[in-house]
Amino acid sequence: MDFINSDNLLNVGIFLGIILVTLFSAFLVNRFFSRLFRNSSQIIKNDPTNYKFLRHALVGLVYIVGFSIAIYAVPDLRTLASSLLAGAGILAVAVGFASQHALSNIISGVFIVVFKPFRINDRLILRDKTISGVVEDITLRHTVIRDFENRRVVIPNSIISEELIVNADLEDERILKWVDIGISYESDVKLAKQILFELTTNHPLMIDGRTPEQLELGIPVVVIRVISLGEFSVNLRAWVWVRNNADAFALGCDVFEQILERYQEAGIEIPYPHRTIVQKS
Repeated sequence: MDFINSDNLLNVGIFLGIILVTLFSAFLVNRFFSRLFRNSSQIIKNDPTNYKFLRHALVGLVYIVGFSIAIYAVPDLRTLASSLLAGAGILAVAVGFASQHALSNIISGVFIVVFKPFRINDRLILRDKTISGVVEDITLRHTVIRDFENRRVVIPNSIISEELIVNADLEDERILKWVDIGISYESDVKLAKQILFELTTNHPLMIDGRTPEQLELGIPVVVIRVISLGEFSVNLRAWVWVRNNADAFALGCDVFEQILERYQEAGIEIPYPHRTIVQKS
């Protein structure tokens, strides 16, 4: 055929060669940053947000530059691209509208990385506590959250940047854990508080979160108070400091299990609702 000649074959070879070089370059960039994460210092491991986002940005830039060079290197494709750009005004407007969301996600991703409302490995709660988990990745388009059932929640950057977020790891990872328990009105309140104090202060995950002013005032390491008088229970609360959100969950589970056993031994009743039903003839 006439169109199959040495020039066309050369152009096809150049195009495919540039594409292969582009794919290989993107692979090398991705692999370089992956090794950097594994061999980096502890600081990078604790906050790899900038490095992961930079990896995604550089890989995307390699693809854009590589494909652009491949198109420009082939005269026929260069002419076709110029014609499309010059004569496809309506198409350009349509593409512009379609790319608004993509551009918005990229800009929001940059703002997230710069201002750091959350980072990779942070524990987040959002959307009225319906979504919670650990930030696993922040890409050019979306943020990936791994929930506590090991499922991935993919949220566009433009959406998550407008969410109200509870970040358990922002600035200070320590958590002031509330341990709430109700006892019957007939139970010994002082003994119940003493047992709760012993269980919380002796737990290995408890830390001393008191300020120097609180130490001078002699405030105990765990404060326990009666917070309310309910319909059928006297409600106690212990304020316990722990290192992070995971320790807070573990401490709460352990203390509740120990409270059940210790209160039963001490004759302290943990009440439940009672109802009197009158049946009329």
